[in-house]
Amino acid sequence: MTDQMKAGKVPESVLKRSIIKQIKTKRPEILMGAAVGEDCALIELAQDEVYVMSTDPITGTSHEIGSLAVHVTANDIASAGAEVIGVMLSVLLPEGTEEEELKTIMKQVEETCHELNIQTIGGHTEVTRVVNQPVITVTGVGKVRKDSYITTGGACPGDDVVVTKWIGLEGTSIIAREKEDKLKERFSESFIRKAADFNKYISVVPEAAVAVKHGVSSMHDITEGGIYGALWEVAEASSAGLDIDLLSIPVRQETIEICEVFGLSPYQLISSGSMLITTRGG
Repeated sequence: MTDQMKAGKVPESVLKRSIIKQIKTKRPEILMGAAVGEDCALIELAQDEVYVMSTDPITGTSHEIGSLAVHVTANDIASAGAEVIGVMLSVLLPEGTEEEELKTIMKQVEETCHELNIQTIGGHTEVTRVVNQPVITVTGVGKVRKDSYITTGGACPGDDVVVTKWIGLEGTSIIAREKEDKLKERFSESFIRKAADFNKYISVVPEAAVAVKHGVSSMHDITEGGIYGALWEVAEASSAGLDIDLLSIPVRQETIEICEVFGLSPYQLISSGSMLITTRGG
């Protein structure tokens, strides 16, 4: 067991062994990354490239939050057709958190960064009385050619609407982990475990890369508000109406049954892991 951490900015010794020591993935664009005493990161881009930036907090779950935080922000940047190169983390921990928990979060972050070839380039870590569970906010930095970025508002009349994988993956996984005892009253352990493991589908970076290669008019990561919210946002941003066959929207049976238990709609469930794409001849 490691010592419980006191309120305030984490000590340099903790910063070195539980944060910086865990950061192993490096990128050539990063001239200055995470280091003791450094408040900023330095990034070099080619002349024809632009930055793409996004920020997201993770507040709805305490399970695998390091991994989820990186994936959610990487998904946003990938939806712009960009390559994610770095993330900055703001980690707030409740008073009394053990150092080992911080190290575990950072190991989750680094494992996901390694998987996606992203470098952790800086951040802030603090123990505070104002939170009762770990809260992570991630700011991601990506790069894309000036003439190649993709927006949510690029959908055009006549485009096909494509949904990747299945809706509700993130929400299903979170509920299966956070409400396991309640779900055991109705479902088998194997059913719950399968639903909880939907978090392995959270990244949309691979399908975004395929979509960019083949040409798309818009991409949008489906998160809060579910597929209903994402469809509305694409329509609003593009000043276009959408004709959608709800029965054609892909959804797992596990998602449907878990939503029934809690009176939720799969179509409004947080859905990281699924991308909404519009394209001609999808």
